[in-house]
Amino acid sequence: MSQPTEQHPAVQHPDGRHPDGQGPGAADERAAERAAAEHAEQEVALEDAHVGRLYARLDELREQTAAQLAEVRRTRATGTHQNRFERDAFATLYEDRLSQLWSVENRLCFGRLDLRPGTETPRRYVGRLGLSDERGEQLLVDWRAPAAQDFYQATAAAPRDVVRRRHLLTKGRHVTAVDDEVLVASEGGRTTGDAALLAAVSAPRTGRMTDIVATIQAEQDRVIRASERGVLVVQGGPGTGKTAVALHRTAYLLYTHRDRLARSGVLLLGPSPVFLRYVEQVLPALGETGVVTMTLGELFPGVAARGTDSPRAARVKGSPVMVDVLAAAVAARQRVPERAVRLELDGARVLLRPEAVASARTRARRSRRPHNGARALFVREVLGSLAQQLARARGVDLAEEREDLLTELRESVDVRREVNLCWMPLTPQKVLAGLYRYPGQLERAAPQLTRADREALHRADAEAWSEADVPLLDELAELLGPLEEGRASEEARRADREDQLAYARKVLEDFEASGVGNPLVTPELLADRFAGEGPSGSVAERAAADRTWAYGHVVVDEAQELSAMAWRLVERRCPARSMTLVGDVAQTSNPAGARSWAEALQPVVGERWRLEELTVNYRTPARIARVAAEVLRAAGVDARPPTPVREGDADPVAVRLDGPGDAAGVVAAVRAVLGELAEGRVAVLTAHEDGPLGSDALRAAVARALEPGAVAASPDDLDARVGVLDVHRAKGLEFDVVVLVEPAAVLRRPRGANDLYVALTRATQRLVVLHAEDLPASMTSMAPVSAPTAATGPTGLAAR
Repeated sequence: MSQPTEQHPAVQHPDGRHPDGQGPGAADERAAERAAAEHAEQEVALEDAHVGRLYARLDELREQTAAQLAEVRRTRATGTHQNRFERDAFATLYEDRLSQLWSVENRLCFGRLDLRPGTETPRRYVGRLGLSDERGEQLLVDWRAPAAQDFYQATAAAPRDVVRRRHLLTKGRHVTAVDDEVLVASEGGRTTGDAALLAAVSAPRTGRMTDIVATIQAEQDRVIRASERGVLVVQGGPGTGKTAVALHRTAYLLYTHRDRLARSGVLLLGPSPVFLRYVEQVLPALGETGVVTMTLGELFPGVAARGTDSPRAARVKGSPVMVDVLAAAVAARQRVPERAVRLELDGARVLLRPEAVASARTRARRSRRPHNGARALFVREVLGSLAQQLARARGVDLAEEREDLLTELRESVDVRREVNLCWMPLTPQKVLAGLYRYPGQLERAAPQLTRADREALHRADAEAWSEADVPLLDELAELLGPLEEGRASEEARRADREDQLAYARKVLEDFEASGVGNPLVTPELLADRFAGEGPSGSVAERAAADRTWAYGHVVVDEAQELSAMAWRLVERRCPARSMTLVGDVAQTSNPAGARSWAEALQPVVGERWRLEELTVNYRTPARIARVAAEVLRAAGVDARPPTPVREGDADPVAVRLDGPGDAAGVVAAVRAVLGELAEGRVAVLTAHEDGPLGSDALRAAVARALEPGAVAASPDDLDARVGVLDVHRAKGLEFDVVVLVEPAAVLRRPRGANDLYVALTRATQRLVVLHAEDLPASMTSMAPVSAPTAATGPTGLAAR
């Protein structure tokens, strides 16, 4: 090691300066720092000016579009239907455009690409939508356009003609900072730029998911832009952004395949109503408002699935064996009388013979029509047999009197009663309620189920439908078909609809020929406006109300929760099998859910699916993620947890409660956490359904201890600072701090290790575990701390 000299004394700063800062090179360094700061200010001012021009253009387009819309609305449609139709078409055009222009106010522009010299457009600004000036010169590239792909895909190893990628950090309409990634080494500067990403993942949560359009990472972008054809499965652990990816992929597909998807619609299937409210702002912020968002429990029009099932009942209802059970239940309603039934018709006597009924039933079943559709054939055959007997009894010629005889038979109350008893018109609700209400019906239809399984399905209120009932109702609707009395009116409605659509297509063709057009306007929407149905007749709303609607693409979030019966329902909603399925089999909590993607999808699409995996955890700090991963390993769950992008600032801590019903200890812990949390949201997650540590009781106790409005009044309230939830309801959500109550109780639930893994990975900053029972062995590495009191205060509980 070299020795100190007069020129290099032993007492130095790490960078070589003297303690007084006046060592060799110090002045040069300070000058360089000042120059760098001045350069940064100049760059921010430059970008701020450009972003100001973009907002000015946006305001100009808003004013123009609003004026055009007002002019159209002032125009009274007179004369032919075509005049009215054209006015409504233009109104729709301007309304949709204006809605889109207002939806992109926040972070209109978030990036810039500098490309190699000689490129056609060496500098591109990337934002929420495409903007051009009056001369048609591109000012802003839509993030979904091919020209913006390099903003997400270029790397230092594969720069793809990109010299520099710049992230613009904005507040309101002004640029506050820039963060550069220089991808070509010869250009100098940093080769990493993560300020925008780290700012996004570390920001306090608000109770609503925000879009990630400015910080989409390369592996996420690859999934977002993947082909819409076939079934794409996106496997992603907690915090990988799979929900955000699914939403941005939806926006991308609508942008790229607007013509097709605008006609048939896109269905986004979420795990719960609270989850759909959590993500409801994302697609509008991306300029898309026409997507149908539903839960599985809402997929059968007219049924509100608010009931709950025991784990055994949920498992049985989701099992593929229910396909045979339901078919048997319908077949059992197609009865043959044990003996002949005597019928009196105005002095004449005829017999409803078992052999004639059996023959009619065979003919009806061979037609392959659903139950209610085949009933017409059955009734025709039975009445034909009775008409022959009635003609002989009356001594008349059957060929000449056939229609009168059939009319007499149809009008007979006794005949109608006996024929209906043999083959009654049925609804899905009636058949399924009968199975649940009457043990004998279920035993005859489901001898393959165990007695315990059948008992699990029995309930007094047979029509308290649960989410697991919806796929069964839908299966029955396929077996039964619509009731006959509605068929004629339905066919007439469909014929009228086709006429309206044909006229709408002709009007749009005329628009396109004259240079006027709007990719958001579809013949379906215009036909609704023409028919006077207004906005309520949009493609999305008509699709939501029509059980037989075939969507162009279906996106399923938390897809691992779907049962075998639910997958059959989803397949019927998308016969083209164009789907995006996102989830994590390590988080499955439904007893009938997937243990592997192959197991879940093989009965639906065979081998025609492909897998993409998200591997980076942007939500959960590594300090918390390591505890969650150990829970999976201890339970023998075969999964590879994603890699956290940051270490985090606080170790997870464990606090022992005074006893199994220590609600006061939970309240004290929440108050302690809030005392150290400047902003953001806190979730109290519990496995208990009732008792002092049940979600309802804890919610009330915490609310009494805090200021009014600080605690969510229900699990569905996403806006309060503190939420108290059952661990199952927390799936898909995220919070700054999670206070988890009794992890051992969570572990005892069906698939408890999966539920515990979910609960542990909801936190973006801190995790506090409260327990009266001993911690599971997989969590004993957590640091124990003393329970907070009024004397000790919060220090040490929420941060270490």
